[in-house]
Amino acid sequence: MRVLFQGAFYFYKQIISLLPASAIHFLPLADKNSSSQRKHWHNWQTRLPPSWVHLLPILMWLIVGISLRLVNLTAKPPWTDEFATLVFSLGNTFLSVPLDQAITPDILLQPLQPNPAASIGDVIHNLATQDSHPPLYFVLAYLWMKLFPSDGGLVSLFGARSLPAIFGAASIPCVYVLSRVAFRSSLVGHLTAAMMAVSPYGVFLAQEARHYTLAVLWVIGSLTCLVIATRHIQNRTPLPIWVALLWIGINALGIATHYFFTLTLCTEVVVLIFLAWLQLQTSSKFSLLFSPLWQRIYAVAIGTCVAGLIWIPTLLENENRGALTEWIRGSRVGLDWFSPIFQALGTLIAMISLLPVESSQALVVIPSGLVMLTFFIWAVPILLRGIKIQLQHPENRIMIQVLAGVVISAIALFFIFTYFLSIDLTRGARYNFVYFPAIVVLLGASLAVCWHPPQEWMETEPGKNGITSIGKWGINGKKAVILIWLMGFFSAVTVICNLGYQKYYRPDLFVQLIQQTSPTPVLIATTHKTYVHTGEMMGVAREIKLANSLQNPLFLLAHQDRDPNASTIALENTLKKLPRPFDLWLVNFHAPIAETVKTCVMSNTQSLPTVDGYEYELYHCQ
Repeated sequence: MRVLFQGAFYFYKQIISLLPASAIHFLPLADKNSSSQRKHWHNWQTRLPPSWVHLLPILMWLIVGISLRLVNLTAKPPWTDEFATLVFSLGNTFLSVPLDQAITPDILLQPLQPNPAASIGDVIHNLATQDSHPPLYFVLAYLWMKLFPSDGGLVSLFGARSLPAIFGAASIPCVYVLSRVAFRSSLVGHLTAAMMAVSPYGVFLAQEARHYTLAVLWVIGSLTCLVIATRHIQNRTPLPIWVALLWIGINALGIATHYFFTLTLCTEVVVLIFLAWLQLQTSSKFSLLFSPLWQRIYAVAIGTCVAGLIWIPTLLENENRGALTEWIRGSRVGLDWFSPIFQALGTLIAMISLLPVESSQALVVIPSGLVMLTFFIWAVPILLRGIKIQLQHPENRIMIQVLAGVVISAIALFFIFTYFLSIDLTRGARYNFVYFPAIVVLLGASLAVCWHPPQEWMETEPGKNGITSIGKWGINGKKAVILIWLMGFFSAVTVICNLGYQKYYRPDLFVQLIQQTSPTPVLIATTHKTYVHTGEMMGVAREIKLANSLQNPLFLLAHQDRDPNASTIALENTLKKLPRPFDLWLVNFHAPIAETVKTCVMSNTQSLPTVDGYEYELYHCQ
């Protein structure tokens, strides 16, 4: 482990030594006892063309980022939301799966088979009538997955997940551009890109076959336009027409990717109102708000509204949107009122650091929790002081305020939806993509100060021969940055190994349990309301197909709308038709037990392990 830390430390230091000359004078590249090493790297750097000096560090971070996002890409089984992506991106539909009757795994998995006859029009139509998301990402996935051969007759999981992984890696150079434009510093840009490359939250989003990494790219693009507009508001110069048109286009694409992108737009509106207020503080002329600059900003707002309004009819016509979002709705009692606060805080923390605190073993959870707690007790004061120093810089103050305004406004919106509209957005960590890039840029800006802190920030510890350090723990600026980056790196590895941001469903473990417990044919029955429940069973059927060990397993999707007894009747009728003996697994079955089930012997499942996403009861029917 020591060798690994030393190797990562040295690797990071050499990459940072490739920073462009415009940033080098802000920071010492080596310790006092490493002048020969510094000279070697400096000579190599001077032999490179200027453009390469800028591009090499970005390329390094891109390689690190894409590697982390592609490692173990198919090791974790897909879950219900990913099955929705796979089915709809193929132009297929869940409606082809029969309900209220026993079906084989092949019939249940039929929507996952590539359909050569399906078109982009089918993708858009199925989404509009059966799902609650806009179609842009699904159309791109439809085109992308055609490049990959099927896997055992089913769509390629690697093909489906590699697209968001690539989009996630693309956010690394894009966030470099955002931070470079905001702070006019290549150092801030490179440190931001470095943290984006290893962010555990970024890796989590990139390893799921969903549209969030594409949405992150649009958030980065929209924030870049906001930063450019802020500069023009500062200088009181008109916003270039091409920037206004680009801004509208990015916003339109963002809404066409995920409707929650509108939350990012709301935060930008809040920031622009703040900037208008600041401008009025310096000038009492209210007419400034009608200058050509603000007129173009208003035009951007109008264009964006038009781009968003075209999706309203699609949303209103979709009858499934209420049922599909039911999981984030509900009432609270007692301590449940505090859950959203801790959920939001946990997501913020996991954007930087996430060790295996979700493990089932206390010997892993306790040390991991202590390390994370110690890390944040040490790191948070350093990062906050870095932001404070940036606020003292006239050129950077407004950008810190803009980005912080985006983050604070987004979190406030989440709590408004949660506490006032009873829509708990904090339950879905992935929804925080709306402000994730702003967090990373603020982190990069703080680390840039940490890398080369001002003299008054440094402390000289007794007995250290005058060596300066940050804080009380004897860690200097460069080592502090590297330590924070390494924490991000090992946190990303935690996510890759499914020890952090663990999958909600573990059908692989459930199938192993069935194999070990049921020597006879099995019927796996669940209650069904939406395609979410179909996806739960698809995960099990897919694992059975991959394992190819169960004999003639059957599935029952017992549909119910408002009357739970409908599922009970479907189960009753199905059981009467099946030859015995067989084992009945009731999985996530939320309905009264059928009379026929009572003729079977209920197994004592208390001695059996629990499986994430699958609550079960086992009956032996002889």
